[in-house]
Amino acid sequence: MKKNALAVCLCAVAVVALLFAGCATTSAVSDEEKAAHVADLIDAIYVQTRTEQTDAQCAEAKAAWDALTNAQKELVEGENADPDYFGRDTGDASKDNPLNQDGIGENEILVVSFGTSFNDSRVADIKSIEDAIQAANPDWSVRRAFTAQIIINHIQARDGEKIDNMEQALERAVANGVKKLIVQPTHLMHGAEYDELIEAVSLYADKFESVLVAEPLLGKVGKNESSVNADKKIVAQEITSEAVKAAGFASLADAKNSGTAFVFMGHGTAHSAKVSYSQMAAQMAELGYDNVFIGTVEGEPEETACENIIEAVAEAGYKNVVLRPLMVVAGDHANNDMAGDDEDSWKSMFEASGSFDSIECQIAGLGRIEAIQALYVEHTKNASTKVVASSRGQSQSLADGTYIARFNTDSSMFRANEACDGCGTLTVKDGKMIFHVSLSGSSILNLYAGSAADAPANEADWLQPTTDTVTYSDGSTEEVFGFDIPVEEIGTDFALALIGKKGVWYDHTVSVSDAVAK
Repeated sequence: MKKNALAVCLCAVAVVALLFAGCATTSAVSDEEKAAHVADLIDAIYVQTRTEQTDAQCAEAKAAWDALTNAQKELVEGENADPDYFGRDTGDASKDNPLNQDGIGENEILVVSFGTSFNDSRVADIKSIEDAIQAANPDWSVRRAFTAQIIINHIQARDGEKIDNMEQALERAVANGVKKLIVQPTHLMHGAEYDELIEAVSLYADKFESVLVAEPLLGKVGKNESSVNADKKIVAQEITSEAVKAAGFASLADAKNSGTAFVFMGHGTAHSAKVSYSQMAAQMAELGYDNVFIGTVEGEPEETACENIIEAVAEAGYKNVVLRPLMVVAGDHANNDMAGDDEDSWKSMFEASGSFDSIECQIAGLGRIEAIQALYVEHTKNASTKVVASSRGQSQSLADGTYIARFNTDSSMFRANEACDGCGTLTVKDGKMIFHVSLSGSSILNLYAGSAADAPANEADWLQPTTDTVTYSDGSTEEVFGFDIPVEEIGTDFALALIGKKGVWYDHTVSVSDAVAK
């Protein structure tokens, strides 16, 4: 009897133990399930396309995160989700202004940025540029758009701040009755993001009286790796000056004498505009900045890859390195890819090389530098002057690609063929623009980009005709002469002389405008 009682007791203990174990297992699974649910919600809004469900998804993700315990939050892990998505402290979002107010008047400057979810950087870099442009243009309303929906969703879900994407911003401008629109990109160069901006704006070109896209920070791309311009020179001088000052040196020469090199890390791109990074390196060399190097996260161009920069700096004999982003904002790339603790960050890779005594990281975007803000203001000013003076409404510059554009002339006899509805084809490549127009007949034998007085002495520069076949609305066809005409600026008048069968040169004024992506 005692043995049976003992056995019963042991069984009871075992059952209780199993029950506790089961409860513990159920609890652990529950934590993981809750964390996984939040990760799924984050991954659902970590997308580049906004939908009708986006607002609700952002709110649901934040509510689910807030309901987790601290221990559960540490378990959040998904394709793109991690505890830092909601948990990382990037500063006070309330200091920012999404600039999406209505009732803004007829003149708008839309400042377009890729964007960043790092609140302090967004205020210091992007908002500072917007504020500077607004201060310089009191008669215009400055508004904001981000091109990265992933970042827009992140900010909205975490901080409740709603920032317009390009479509929302342009629709808002239309709804507000804006007549004159200037688009000022904060992008570094004429790269993929700039191309997408141009494409988005072109869809709304007929909604306003005038639309103009101003230059990005580094200006026009240029012909080759050695091409530099005033914009690149200003940027090179100012970012170097800021880096030298922040590092505690009186001058770049003093830094060089101490064995210190400065490495500016850009993003990099497979786009043809990647030559801009090589041009920045050429600009540094032209300024005599021997201890300044240009690198990129993506390693495009190839010589800008981290391992190549490490080798170049080491071969030059520098033992101390200062890393600083060549980016408008000090966001994810600056904090993680450059200054992060992971083994593939630039800081870690420079340290792992064993070639240097010290590695310092300066986490500061270009947008907080007053001279850089002033350069954006100047770009906007140049664009603003053209918008006010022109009713044709066209971009100052266009991304590489093919466009349908209007041919404007001062003569009804010298015009685009009626079958082409007054238009021709504009081809933009490497910053050069060629406009092909099919004329109304074959009586014009040559064109000359300049005055009639100069044409006879410059026969080598005469534009030669092509034979084009045009098709009219009734289905009939005709062979006419066409010409490839070099264009310097869109929407700006230029002299174009012509000679016909009478052998006399005549002056004309023409322009190419209203380009829409083909």
